[in-house]
Amino acid sequence: MHKRQLGRGGPMVSAIGLGCWSFAGAYGPTTEAESHATLAAALELGVDFLDTANVYGGGVSERAIGSFIKIHPGRFTIATKGGIRRDPVTNIRSFDNSPEHLRQALETSLSNLGLDHVELYYIHRREPDRPIEEVMDTLVRFKQEGKIGGIGFSEISPASLRRAHAVHPVMAVQSEYSLWSRMPELGMIQACKDLGVAFVPFSPLGRGMFATKTPDPANFSDGDFRINNPRFLEPDFGYNVAAIEPFKLLAADLGSTPATLAMAWVLAQGDHLIPIPGTRTPVHLHEDLAGADVQLSPDDLAEIARILPPGFAHGDRYSQAQLAGAERYC
Repeated sequence: MHKRQLGRGGPMVSAIGLGCWSFAGAYGPTTEAESHATLAAALELGVDFLDTANVYGGGVSERAIGSFIKIHPGRFTIATKGGIRRDPVTNIRSFDNSPEHLRQALETSLSNLGLDHVELYYIHRREPDRPIEEVMDTLVRFKQEGKIGGIGFSEISPASLRRAHAVHPVMAVQSEYSLWSRMPELGMIQACKDLGVAFVPFSPLGRGMFATKTPDPANFSDGDFRINNPRFLEPDFGYNVAAIEPFKLLAADLGSTPATLAMAWVLAQGDHLIPIPGTRTPVHLHEDLAGADVQLSPDDLAEIARILPPGFAHGDRYSQAQLAGAERYC
């Protein structure tokens, strides 16, 4: 597995990491044993960068990682996140970036993981009325205490990143980015490059749309994130399936799979990008990681751009409820 730097001055990690939201059932039921099998395959294939969060299954994802690394210590660079509250009755999200809440969230994450330090700690969503400079002061304090190695933000705007980075260097920003979610091209990818910040695309395979087998919304389980996602609802879903089909044919012509080709495209957008596809199974992980070994020619990239131009996707990437907390900048 090739390596990329996790922000200027940060550690070298695998060019493709592993998003661990699916360990908590985001795309269907799973078990700790299945998560451990995926983590074991990741180790075997050279993946050493894991991404999780305290709200993924209310700690389920973190605890699955923690029980695995107890047996395999020191093998992964781990990022987790805090800053979201969930009402235990209504499950409604709110955002709290106060020092008190972030400290409690971080301590809980460390306990779940069985660690006293995590290499990267993200603010999962910004609390809109709290100045980001104040939030940075809290995170810098955690770093000085040795609890975190680097500071990150999820789904913020380029303007917010520049304000935060003026207080203390930010290690990484993560946002949804793939062939069908292109907003980061309007400033975030460039801002990260300018500042020496790693850009970490999550859902780089379009939440399964670039898999060989097209997802079937009729088979989504009750807890599947995509149930109310506009792009997976008709008529948008049908339009999206039709739009992506020529890309799947191109992948076959190139001797690849859609997932491998889509991952190679993301990696080709800059050497400061470290995508984190999520999967519950070792089989899919092999296919995703193969993208690191694919070198796309200018002609390949031009053909992909012709087939799937920016803005081709039908429907918003989030429902209104899912969009809450993500900063929009265009």
